[in-house]
Amino acid sequence: MTKFTREKRFRTRSVAGTLALGERMTEILLPAPKLVVLRGEVGAGKTTLVKGIAAALGAAGEEDVTSPTFTLVHEYVGPKVKLYHLDLYRLETEKELASLGVEEMSSEPDALVLVEWGERFESIAMRADAEIAMEHGEGDERAMMVRWR
Repeated sequence: MTKFTREKRFRTRSVAGTLALGERMTEILLPAPKLVVLRGEVGAGKTTLVKGIAAALGAAGEEDVTSPTFTLVHEYVGPKVKLYHLDLYRLETEKELASLGVEEMSSEPDALVLVEWGERFESIAMRADAEIAMEHGEGDERAMMVRWR
């Protein structure tokens, strides 16, 4: 795994809080380019966090961001950043992953690549610039740990 030098913990108590935290995450995730692994069980709030990030970057409205579970990749373009939101849950092999072009996406100078289930692939986990691990709490409560270089 990538050695991260910094980490910060957060806790949100509502969907609105997770969206707001996504907006605050841009301070950590910029400047681009960055490859970020989003960890957490199904329903942990990963896509909700991406909604807040995309809105803060002017790349998409919260209502426009959806989970890329079946399409695998969603692309949102903002004034300064191109946001790629990937979901690798349905992929099983590095060969399938290679066909998505993650390396090309993450090498674009204005790209912020947010990858759900990226920890399943060593090629992603080893190259990640940051990792956001999310856990369920009671109700809409979420605990998050952000690690970055």
